[in-house]
Amino acid sequence: MVRRRRRLPEVGELVMATVAMVFDRGAYVLLDEYGGIEGYVPIGEVSSSWVHNIRDFLREGRKVVLKVIRVNERKGHVDLSLRRVSDKERKEKILEWKRAQRAEKFLEMAAERLGKSLDEAYEVAGWPLEDFYGEIFAGFEAAVMEGEKALTKAGVPGDWAKVLTELANAYIELPEVKISGILQLTSTKRNGVVNIKNALLSAMEAGKEFDVNFRVYTVGAPRYRIDIRARNYKLAEAALDRMVKAALETIKKLGGKGSFTRI
Repeated sequence: MVRRRRRLPEVGELVMATVAMVFDRGAYVLLDEYGGIEGYVPIGEVSSSWVHNIRDFLREGRKVVLKVIRVNERKGHVDLSLRRVSDKERKEKILEWKRAQRAEKFLEMAAERLGKSLDEAYEVAGWPLEDFYGEIFAGFEAAVMEGEKALTKAGVPGDWAKVLTELANAYIELPEVKISGILQLTSTKRNGVVNIKNALLSAMEAGKEFDVNFRVYTVGAPRYRIDIRARNYKLAEAALDRMVKAALETIKKLGGKGSFTRI
């Protein structure tokens, strides 16, 4: 079960819960990230409109995203709201929950390989990654991009970092972003075709400095297209900017002209 380090959630926090018992005036739920402790959703916090039948919103066994509105630390009581959760918050929390579930599975698999418990996995790897990256799964994504050093610099021991990186590479496929643009290159020199070719080669050499996939090709002279795929827009934009500058600087130096348009 996905877990948190705190015993109880904080006011304003979004939590995943399983509906346990539903009554006319409210519902009891179990907080999935807090060891299944009990929470309560009063009828007034079910919907902003009039509730004819509470089971239209909360039904036993259903997973729901709720917002914490009151916490009694001494008694361990937690009151929650369904109506105060926006659609955007609900979607973001469900995504966070799914990522946390995947992260825990990696920790569990690593612990099994190393002959350790899941509790130990959280202590030596999970919590250090959460502290360093904000969430555990983000640390595993970093391991796919940077290798074991992404985990060791967060304080994960070497043996754990090795196994977790292997698991991350085997099971995580990072999403890619794509950006494109059109270079327009002209040269009236006798060797103009060669000059344009050199400008395009300059762009490709510049692209090799970045951890991206790119393609440069003609769409009908004097127009040449650059496609870039990268793990994020910041990296893609940096690569595209450098490639375009290299091409334009080269064609200008060789007595030609150039321009660039994003598409």
